[in-house]
Amino acid sequence: MIFGIVGLGLIGGSLARSIKFHSDHTVYGADVNETALLQARMVNAIDGELTEENIGDCDVTLIALYPQASVDWALAHIDQCKPGSLVIDCCGVKRFVCDRLYPAFEGKSAVFMGGHPMAGRERSGFSFAQDDLFENASMILAPAPGTDIETIRRAKEIFLSIGFGRVRFTTPQEHDEMIAFTSQLAHVVSSAYVKTPLAPKHKGFSAGSFRDMTRVARLNETMWTELFLENDDLLLNETQQLIDRLIEYRDALRDRNEDRLRQLLKEGREIKEALDD
Repeated sequence: MIFGIVGLGLIGGSLARSIKFHSDHTVYGADVNETALLQARMVNAIDGELTEENIGDCDVTLIALYPQASVDWALAHIDQCKPGSLVIDCCGVKRFVCDRLYPAFEGKSAVFMGGHPMAGRERSGFSFAQDDLFENASMILAPAPGTDIETIRRAKEIFLSIGFGRVRFTTPQEHDEMIAFTSQLAHVVSSAYVKTPLAPKHKGFSAGSFRDMTRVARLNETMWTELFLENDDLLLNETQQLIDRLIEYRDALRDRNEDRLRQLLKEGREIKEALDD
């Protein structure tokens, strides 16, 4: 099987490395950064460069760019893709991408499917790509309505075969609702939390809690700004709900309401225990 990977940053580079680690498939890669291409060749993450001439050879094309760039690339190359091949984006939002590419691929010979590898690191670029980044991770897939079951089954088998722990199928709406909570809100909270004037003085006073709360504040602000704004309605809702819950804690502290504060903490503990179970 031949894979084409557009974008060899952390996600695209890790996909390339994972495919080569887990299989004998051929991988072509493309990136505007010549250094990333060279690094990928040097560690045998790719077999060659993805070019205008060999796009049509790819059985699976994975687009690991920012959302708008992913849409632009797909629209520009839609007619060059191999008939029957899969074209899957790897963006952190799905409505923005799928609303534009579902109709564009309708009636075309290649099949588009929304995708999101549920793994990452707080650092970006091919230098931080790993061949085990997706071990035990989910690959989320959002097939277009009407996609035949054999194509869906084939997509699932492909991702399980290259190192993912599981494949989860969803809709663009459900994906964006969940990601607003599980990922985007966490980045907002981490970024806001680390801005306290006490942060520079933390050494010697901090342990796991501080480290966990601040880890994802080390983000790529250009990418996350685009992701936030392309999911602003759902992220705004989650942000407002968090503010409302924080106000409950604030009021209990302000009023020195011991019973209320204990109840709030108890509720949080019980929810966390239920989630862990």
